[in-house]
Amino acid sequence: MEDILRYLLSGLSYGMLLFFMASGLSLILGVMGVLNLAHGSLYMIGAYIGLTLVQQAGLPWWLALAGAALAAAVIGVLMERLLLRALHRRYNQQVLLTLGLVYIFGNLALWIWGSYPLSGKPPEFLAGSVPMGHFDFPVYRLALLVLGLLIAAGLIWFQQKTRAGAIVRAGMDDRDMTLALGINYPLVCCSVFMLGAFLAGLAGFIGTPLLGASWNMAFPVLLSAMIVVVIGGVGRIEGTLLGALLIGLLDTLGKIFFPEIAQFLVYLAFILVLLWRPSGLLGRAPEEAGDAAAEPN
Repeated sequence: MEDILRYLLSGLSYGMLLFFMASGLSLILGVMGVLNLAHGSLYMIGAYIGLTLVQQAGLPWWLALAGAALAAAVIGVLMERLLLRALHRRYNQQVLLTLGLVYIFGNLALWIWGSYPLSGKPPEFLAGSVPMGHFDFPVYRLALLVLGLLIAAGLIWFQQKTRAGAIVRAGMDDRDMTLALGINYPLVCCSVFMLGAFLAGLAGFIGTPLLGASWNMAFPVLLSAMIVVVIGGVGRIEGTLLGALLIGLLDTLGKIFFPEIAQFLVYLAFILVLLWRPSGLLGRAPEEAGDAAAEPN
């Protein structure tokens, strides 16, 4: 029973890391209609910059975390303003452009940091373990759970209870009507893209003690995040959280009990959700998406 608890906590903590990554991708796709395949590269950038600030510049862990997230946010804003601004819902062009950015960022990382993977360490105040019966569980993984819940609560509050969140939801439903109301929707899109990039950079550095950093990590991370977004529902923070936790548990438990088919189980869950509910577990069906956005409180 205690082993099951340990496995569950490990899966949930990994799921929270997926949530950090996927929540930004979900908002960007839902609000802007931009399929940003370079989102995994923003995760990679956050990982490398955070490690550089800690290991070479000697900055405290929290400052390195802020620096990694802000660096990814700045690069994200430049991507949106200079490259993606005119490609709203033009998915073919988006895929080609952002796919090219993945290779550019990957080769830049290879040139700057080399081909050997780097690994991070938890900050000293989160480096211990908590006794749980006959096993000790890392404090860092527990902190991931708490931080993930706090970020999820903050994003849900923003999306559901604020005027800015109401504008974001309205833009998801009817972009043209939002523009007709005089709302500066391009600024909304830029802000959402910056937030998504910030969360990706945050996840990149936070994930280094678990997954490390390597120049070719963008695609595997992106694939996991996209599966989470599709399972949960595009643009729905609650759905992204649910999808991330489900995939985190399924991936972790699958590697423990069924290591030969662990990856297959993740894709099987993905396919079953698509067949049963194409809009995602908590996503709105097309006929529901046409409803008017809720008024802000």
